[in-house]
Amino acid sequence: MNNLILVRHGQSKWNLQNRFTGWVDVELTKNGELEAKKAGNLIKNLNIEIDLFYSSIQLRAKNTLKLIQKALGNDKSSKNSWQLNERHYGALTGLNKDEMKAKLGEEKVHQFRRSWDLRPDPLDKKNPYHPKNIKIYDNVPRENIPDTESLKDTYERVIRFYKSEIENNIVEKNILISAHGNSIRALCKLLFKLDNNQITKLEIPTGNPLVLTFNNKREICECKYLDKDRAKDLLIF
Repeated sequence: MNNLILVRHGQSKWNLQNRFTGWVDVELTKNGELEAKKAGNLIKNLNIEIDLFYSSIQLRAKNTLKLIQKALGNDKSSKNSWQLNERHYGALTGLNKDEMKAKLGEEKVHQFRRSWDLRPDPLDKKNPYHPKNIKIYDNVPRENIPDTESLKDTYERVIRFYKSEIENNIVEKNILISAHGNSIRALCKLLFKLDNNQITKLEIPTGNPLVLTFNNKREICECKYLDKDRAKDLLIF
């Protein structure tokens, strides 16, 4: 049996400020760094060798992975992919979530955050937060850079990458992915066979490793968060 470990990055500066972040490339807070280090130590206690490492190309995920690998004493190279990026929140990007609840209503903001196929209005391409104006995306094909995304859009790019790069290694390798709340939710939708309504209820905590153990038929036989005090309902098992 082998394991797929999913880790949402540690707390970011915009998590702390309660802002819609999406494709904006913000760093970890000091607390986020501590969460990443703790995640690494929890994974280390499993006493398994991680064979493959993946992350998005965003700093908060990449640096979470670096801190985890440091705790593991494992310096294998990782593959960083934009397809594992957070969902793009369109015109909501950079805005405070509580302020938007006051302006639009809590139900509408919840729909934007958790619905399956609802996209916020597109972000103006002249906005400095648009990914076309952020240097780390210079090598991403222009046609693949979104102005806004629904969770369904995020799911489609994440799952294409998973099926082409990761799925075939599940039976033989231990794999760790450092990514984001919505890119991990997308993976969980596929792996847990969640429907479009169930996925709206799935919460992914920062810096808490989620370990999925697979049998030789690529079936999940165990699933657990390593930090039980900060675990969320996985809607299965």
